[in-house]
Amino acid sequence: MKKIFLITLLFLSSCGYNIVYVDTDLKNFKFSNIIFEGDKKITKMIVNSLSLEKNEFDDTLNELNLKTDFSVDAISKNSKGQVEAYRSNITIEVIISKNNRILKNKKINKNFSYNNMDNRFELVEYQNEVKTNLVNSSIEEIILFFNLK
Repeated sequence: MKKIFLITLLFLSSCGYNIVYVDTDLKNFKFSNIIFEGDKKITKMIVNSLSLEKNEFDDTLNELNLKTDFSVDAISKNSKGQVEAYRSNITIEVIISKNNRILKNKKINKNFSYNNMDNRFELVEYQNEVKTNLVNSSIEEIILFFNLK
């Protein structure tokens, strides 16, 4: 067992292996302007999680544009016309530009389907939980996007 561990360690250290989430602390990502469009709650969650910095006085920095959209759709109904299942969809578009020229962009689409609940309060709470989970999953992709050279 020790030999396998040592051999694996030797190969991983000499082959250029690098952790995907190298810089999960994005404090070194500064932007001259950050523009938000769409769902304000989602953009607040993203900005608070990433702790992005804005420096208006440095013209050498890039601009960041975040466009977000969230919707809940009925995907299945019974014979009485009552909704049996929902799908929550989130779309986040991240655009990094400089002097009105797009340098990098990424569009993230996530969705989750779930059944209707009898209690309306529990349904709304569950939908909020689904929304939070979809945003957190998208934040991981945004971190990967920022870390790509």
